[in-house]
Amino acid sequence: MFSYLPLVLRNALRNRRRSALTVASVAVSLCLLGVLLALYRSLFYGGDTTPGQAARLVVHHKIALTQELPVAYEEKIAQIPGVRAVTRLRWFGGTYKDARDTKNQFAQFAIEPQTLFDVYPEFRITDSEKQAFLSQKTACLASRVLAEKLGWKLGERITLVGVPPVTLELTLAGIFDDPARNTVLYFNWAYLRDSLPAGDDHRDMAQQFYVETNSKEVVSDVARQIDNTFAGSPYPTKSEPEQAFFLSFVSFLGNLKLFLAAICGAVTFTVLLVSANMLSMSVRERTREVGILKTLGFSSGEILGMVVGEASLIASAGGLLGCGLASGLCAAIAAAMKNAPGFVSVIKGLSLSPLTAVLTLSIALVIGVVSSVVPGLNAARISILDALRYNG
Repeated sequence: MFSYLPLVLRNALRNRRRSALTVASVAVSLCLLGVLLALYRSLFYGGDTTPGQAARLVVHHKIALTQELPVAYEEKIAQIPGVRAVTRLRWFGGTYKDARDTKNQFAQFAIEPQTLFDVYPEFRITDSEKQAFLSQKTACLASRVLAEKLGWKLGERITLVGVPPVTLELTLAGIFDDPARNTVLYFNWAYLRDSLPAGDDHRDMAQQFYVETNSKEVVSDVARQIDNTFAGSPYPTKSEPEQAFFLSFVSFLGNLKLFLAAICGAVTFTVLLVSANMLSMSVRERTREVGILKTLGFSSGEILGMVVGEASLIASAGGLLGCGLASGLCAAIAAAMKNAPGFVSVIKGLSLSPLTAVLTLSIALVIGVVSSVVPGLNAARISILDALRYNG
């Protein structure tokens, strides 16, 4: 078969414009397919996580994220075997300066200063800034991405006007480095509690508890113990790994798995039609040459093999080019998402993995082979007489 490779290559390059357009069509389609496969893998089969993220759980209300949990749960969670640290968290959602400016929109959470860095060991901050945050009730911390985005410096006065009748006057005590590059502000939960009116039902409630376990191996067991502990209470819980919790926001878009799978199937079918159409035209134009090859002693199997080889060569070239384009596009998407919030953190590590590249190339090869079956069989079955009499 390899002895016929020069002939296969010559046939593929006979109409160079058509071959180039076919390769380009296959490349663009497989670029899209590669990006979708990389996105599917990143979303549903594990983006890269730090050791801290892998061992961390998010505990929230079982019914809905908007419903709250009593802060008394924190002490009970801390006593569960396998729990290393736990901190409460409450979303504030206050307005900073002009709310119409999207630059002023960022995540704001009330937390416990004493346990924040136990639950988030990957945060990096100087000891002096950490101590200032612990010692001042109105102090706050900002991620470096957020501080650079808004031009904040240490000592910055930050006013947040909340949806409840609460205005928080905060002082920026520290700027920390977050590997996930989230734009987030943390402040003292006790300051928010004392700012709420006496008798307010929200004073002793939290929205989530973030739990750092002893290791990622015990995460599922700790989650089960937490949920069993509060199963019979008026506030049942749902505990899940942090990555799964962030991914749950993506599920608001609907059945994303089915959506991505449907697009991948449509792209594959479309490029299959393009390849089959090109190959059918190419083989039909060479019908008389097929008759001449048969008179020279070429068998039907060899004719079929050359057609399949030509299609596989064109599809593989398109697949290689498509993988290169997909790799660059994945890198561009990841760079564009570097400042996105945590629930899309998996997309920040989007890349065309070797496995995804191999799968994309395999699909390209399968497309080439399948699209060549019908034209190849037609060419192999035609008689010498019919082939020589063909006038196109």
